[in-house]
Amino acid sequence: MIADNLLNPVATADGRWTMCSSSTGVAEDHSTLFPGEAETHPSLLHPVGGLQMVQSFEHVPVMCDEVVSLFAPVPGGVLVDATLGGGGHSAALLAAYPGLQIIGLDRDSAALAAAKEHLAPFGNRVTLVHAAFSALEDITAGPLSGVFFDLGVSSPQLDHAERGFSYRADAPIDMRMDPSTGRSAADLVNELPEEALAELFRENGEGRMSGRIARAVVRARPVSSTAQLADVVSAAVPAAIRRRGHPAKRVFQALRIAVNDELGELSNALPVAVERLAVGGRCAVISYHSGEDRLTKQIFARASTGGCICPPAMPCVCGAVARHELVFRGARHPGAEELRTNRRAGSARLRAIARTVAP
Repeated sequence: MIADNLLNPVATADGRWTMCSSSTGVAEDHSTLFPGEAETHPSLLHPVGGLQMVQSFEHVPVMCDEVVSLFAPVPGGVLVDATLGGGGHSAALLAAYPGLQIIGLDRDSAALAAAKEHLAPFGNRVTLVHAAFSALEDITAGPLSGVFFDLGVSSPQLDHAERGFSYRADAPIDMRMDPSTGRSAADLVNELPEEALAELFRENGEGRMSGRIARAVVRARPVSSTAQLADVVSAAVPAAIRRRGHPAKRVFQALRIAVNDELGELSNALPVAVERLAVGGRCAVISYHSGEDRLTKQIFARASTGGCICPPAMPCVCGAVARHELVFRGARHPGAEELRTNRRAGSARLRAIARTVAP
């Protein structure tokens, strides 16, 4: 089931855990929530891979009940949690469905360490892989019972200033999900041409302010810290816009999405996930950003129609064969109680698709 040439299993002392490492490798965008996170910050463990860890990582996964219920009909077998985080959704799924095994992917080594501790009671039903979810095609083989994506950035990544994700704390501008590889946000801020920066900001909703912000950033170079970048952005826009909320919010979001190629990762991984489903298997996606949700909707629509290009009101004559169907139309949102207790869940949108016909 797992490609041996990509993974190196490591067992814990009691032999109950398999940890694998791949050789390949707030606003609209928060995926992991913590009780009381607005009031307190969790205590920290020793650094793992150079990063501070949240000690308990006792997160409240977004729309957990809905996610668990979505996978109730799937056949027993392997479910891929493509965005493992602290393992909250995986723990709930493993507890609810004894017939499922989990392969959990994450490119954040701190998240994997937290998930390892959280999921340890489930023993060899869990395999962890240090990889971006675009590696799904290489890491798995054969039909899957399910695939789950919880997109965006997690609260530990936001709340630990040293990760450089947040405009609310001063730190180096990093924003990489995997700090061991790739270009940082500082590289983009200090090296991209003004026009490219403006386009990056424009794609994430800055509109007519994108050019002004990009010009201010270029003039301020070198920009070395999150606080400096946030101040540059704030000074670049009129006071009326600042009163609507911190203007750096979407700038930081745009940089994070670009640094981690989040839309590219999703466009590569999601079609593979849908195609790998066993008959009766399901794929579910929680997105927090309009670009993610739009891409998910498009990929699911293509799968549920077989790529049919005929006019909606006319019978299909193009020969398309649909092998999937939407579990429900549109997107589901968190309920009122979850929104009351978890303020960062407000932009969450859940979509799901099921395989109905074998390849």
